[in-house]
Amino acid sequence: MRLGPYKVSYHKRWDKMQNVRPIIARVIAGETNAFRILVDQYQGVVWTFCRNLVRHTVDADDMTQDVFLTAYRKLAQYNPDRAAFSTWLLTIARNLSRDRWKARSPEFDASLDQVDDSSPPIDSLTDAELWSRLDRALSQLPWEQRTAFVLAEIQELPHAEIAIIEEIEIGTVKSRVSRAKAKLRTVLGDWQPEAKTSRRETTP
Repeated sequence: MRLGPYKVSYHKRWDKMQNVRPIIARVIAGETNAFRILVDQYQGVVWTFCRNLVRHTVDADDMTQDVFLTAYRKLAQYNPDRAAFSTWLLTIARNLSRDRWKARSPEFDASLDQVDDSSPPIDSLTDAELWSRLDRALSQLPWEQRTAFVLAEIQELPHAEIAIIEEIEIGTVKSRVSRAKAKLRTVLGDWQPEAKTSRRETTP
């Protein structure tokens, strides 16, 4: 079953509730099974980010697995004094998605679906239909605008955190999000990025 993209914000709450340092120390010391604790707690937010960057669930599944494999290999490099663990994971996901985006074939761009101008107005769509249209529209954005928009408007991260993930200035984050909104309005017509849809909190 195809799961559409959804909003999620619980990862920040868990960051505040739990101290990941002891868990990371256990993994580095050789207790590899402890890494499952981190996967169980953070796979939802990572999968959400990946799913909102790609058109297909199976691709999001593959990307999420790659993110945690990379995180496991580089776990000793994580510095909890510089960023929350979720921020670090999303940075890895962002970099992996950038590499995939750069490596994709020209045929992929040519095959992107276009939003039908005769589609019914946004207000008449169900949540699933709305997500489907947004999903297609997001695929037409430049990669930098897409990631900034997803992090800001779908995952609802503060601009300061997005700046860390994207490795850019806060002003650049705001500019990318603004340009993404403008392009989405052009593609989707009467859709307003500020309008919130119902939240779908499920795990991959």
